[in-house]
Amino acid sequence: MGDICRTLYTSNLIMNGESSVFHAINRNKESFEVDLKKEEDCEMVRELLKKADVMIHNFRPGVMDRLGFDYESVSALNPTIIYGEISGFGNEGEWKNKPGQDLLLQSVTGLTSLTGNADNGPIAMGLSIVDMLAGAHLAQGLLACLYRKVIKNEGGLVQVSMMESAYDFQFETITTFMNDGGALPQRSLKNNANAYLGAPYGIYQTENGYIALAMGSIPMLGKLLICEDLLIYIDIKEAFDKRDEIKAILANHLLSATTEKWLSLLEPADIWCADVLNWKELMEHDGFKVLNMIQEVEMLDGYKYETTRCPIRIDGELLTSSKGSPKLGQDNQNIIKEFITLNAVTNV
Repeated sequence: MGDICRTLYTSNLIMNGESSVFHAINRNKESFEVDLKKEEDCEMVRELLKKADVMIHNFRPGVMDRLGFDYESVSALNPTIIYGEISGFGNEGEWKNKPGQDLLLQSVTGLTSLTGNADNGPIAMGLSIVDMLAGAHLAQGLLACLYRKVIKNEGGLVQVSMMESAYDFQFETITTFMNDGGALPQRSLKNNANAYLGAPYGIYQTENGYIALAMGSIPMLGKLLICEDLLIYIDIKEAFDKRDEIKAILANHLLSATTEKWLSLLEPADIWCADVLNWKELMEHDGFKVLNMIQEVEMLDGYKYETTRCPIRIDGELLTSSKGSPKLGQDNQNIIKEFITLNAVTNV
């Protein structure tokens, strides 16, 4: 079976017999297949762990203990290993055994109360944002421990929960909530994009598309957009206190011309604004093309597909690889040959 992402479809797109999300996540990786219910396979894993710098897992609390690969057991094999784990809700408390699934974590941590207009009800983000955040936080912790290992030759335990990552993601808004008498954030009724920001902050429809407006002086917008109804809002506090009123005026006015027209008036004045593009429009734009964000990778069987590259540059160089995602267990023999010397695996 392997990684659940091989069959966990995020769309109806199947690529080379497996889920598109699996191919996106697992490019440039190797696959070592074992059955942790078989002692001979567990022995191979232990042999690998003795030589490893880092081990990570995302099983629910208690699973690795039952399998014999908890931190104490693994660190006994290799005292300098860095052991990383991600859970949904942490290892303690009544929620610890709940499934760590992105939508559920968005819902329980308040994220869904920030998106959409006030009369829309809770709205989830259109990406598995908590999954990504938890992974990024784990990577940061692992890198910190690797740095410590270089200096002190010490291993370590890095623990991340999706719940804590989701709360940290909201550090600005939660800090405001805790220091504002516990008043819950109130989304605007019109063109909401941030519950704590006033007008014009939001996305607005135009004659032929949409335009995003960030922070900005309302009277200045009135002058630049030739919208006299905005000129009366000269008190800076009104941008928040009367944001729905202001946004309604803006929304109606912006329908009268194209996105290009409005951008031509606002951008020269250094107003924070942008076109609103879909992926097709973005990828056709020279501003995107110059970044070389797309790469082609190839699987062992010759199957090729396009995906994103690593967004990091080091010393000006792009981090790319032409190696696609692995078939389940495709690297067993090479890994065994390189790392495992147990007599018990000579027939594998």
